[in-house]
Amino acid sequence: MPRTPSEATDVLVVGGGIIGLVTAWRSAQRGLSVAVVDPAPGGGAAQVAAGMLAAVTELHYGEQTLLGLNVASARRYPQFAAELSEASGQDLGYRACGTLAVALDADDRAHLRELHALQQKSGLESEWLSGRDCRRLEPMLAPGVRGGLRVDGDHQIDPRRLASALVTACERAGVTFHRRWAERLHVVRDRACGVVLSGDGGSAPGAALLAADQIVLAAGSHSGRLAGVPDEVVPPVRPVKGQVLRLTVPPGYAPFLSRTVRAVVRGSHLYLVPRVNGELVVGATSEELGWDTTVTAGGVYELLRDAHELVPGITELPLTETCAGLRPGSPDNAPLLGPTALPGLLLATGHHRNGVLLTPVTGDVMAQVLATGELPEEAAAFTPGRFCGRVPGDLSDASLEQPV
Repeated sequence: MPRTPSEATDVLVVGGGIIGLVTAWRSAQRGLSVAVVDPAPGGGAAQVAAGMLAAVTELHYGEQTLLGLNVASARRYPQFAAELSEASGQDLGYRACGTLAVALDADDRAHLRELHALQQKSGLESEWLSGRDCRRLEPMLAPGVRGGLRVDGDHQIDPRRLASALVTACERAGVTFHRRWAERLHVVRDRACGVVLSGDGGSAPGAALLAADQIVLAAGSHSGRLAGVPDEVVPPVRPVKGQVLRLTVPPGYAPFLSRTVRAVVRGSHLYLVPRVNGELVVGATSEELGWDTTVTAGGVYELLRDAHELVPGITELPLTETCAGLRPGSPDNAPLLGPTALPGLLLATGHHRNGVLLTPVTGDVMAQVLATGELPEEAAAFTPGRFCGRVPGDLSDASLEQPV
């Protein structure tokens, strides 16, 4: 039998990635007692993400509703970053550097023109530039650049620093960390009231029951794998693989890029994100390959090939890291935020490619609903109820009955 703790916490967050951590931090600031279950808090997709805060350049047709949430979160980032930096004593690598999206051929140029029109129709600020103007801004760009969009409001942050700062801020706010797996949701009389933790084989062997008044499932792409969750409320999230490269601009080297540069090359989206410390992040593939996180020779080759076509000088830089991670994709590429049909269970998952961007607004939304029971209006379109009873086939596989 699982061992039962003597006292329940107000909020138990399953998942210690940036979404789970910001939920825990903001909830603790509201005066709630909070615990996080994760064997390695601060890990997850944030360790692979590039950290683009691209509400404007990430706009896609059919995602205008999501755009509102993205813009709201982007507006909060300067204050959020300053507050978190003060709370943690850490630099987050936040840069208000802007973004340049460029086209390498006539088809891409036409696509960017359409995107520019959609941005303007949506009330977003972006400026169309000729290829020559693009190269004036970023001299390292290839001569063949045909035009581009300058978006001064799309910035960047270092997700690894963000995750580390959130762990520290949580600790300082009194959040308790249980560095173990959540094995199963504990449900009593049709209400979620805790999770069973896996045994760690150490000083506290055997499974333990961790009780809580409210449980937030924020385990990223693994959110659909927690055993014990009724089928009708299992979050319909799936893993979307992304491979990313990190290069280093050597000290004393001429300035390489001054801002994030994005492009579509051979139909694949490409971005280059320069850090102040000389790191250059290149990504990212988007692969529907289940739980595979293998870095492949083909993925690395394609990223370097496309990056070289966009910025020829990139092949002179040292390649310092290759990695792959899993984004939590939802059926409509938007997050699931708030209470489920199972009392006591809430979701904060499914952020797909916008997890870093949506960190501030997610923390605010989840803290408010946890503290008051009221979901903010800005999150009304993103409740789990929009997928009620919709469970992807791959989530019903018995092999998913694994710890989260």
